Amino acid sequence: MKMVVAIIKPFKLDDVREALSDVGMTGITVTEVKGFGRQKGHTELYRGAEYVVDFLPKVKVEIAVTDDRVEAVVDAVRNAANTGRIGDGKIFVYNLDQVVRIRTGEVDGDAL
Repeated sequence: MKMVVAIIKPFKLDDVREALSDVGMTGITVTEVKGFGRQKGHTELYRGAEYVVDFLPKVKVEIAVTDDRVEAVVDAVRNAANTGRIGDGKIFVYNLDQVVRIRTGEVDGDAL
């Protein structure tokens, strides 16, 4: 099992959710986060004063999947979140040792 974590632009969340639904994913976790990568923030003008915004708003999407679904999920997220511009985000894939459904006690693949 794997945990797929994607950091994406907030306005791409609906596209990513639909793409995941199209490949059969029924459960995701979404968190609003802030950060920066190569774009290193940007400068804004507010009431005549210029200031630097270091951390940009992003959305973290977490999807627990079985090993055979990883490629489809990564492709779906990548295609849906891509704008072709800097700051599109990253996808991380982690090993997931165990999953337990609290309500029924099902484990691993059955719990997903």
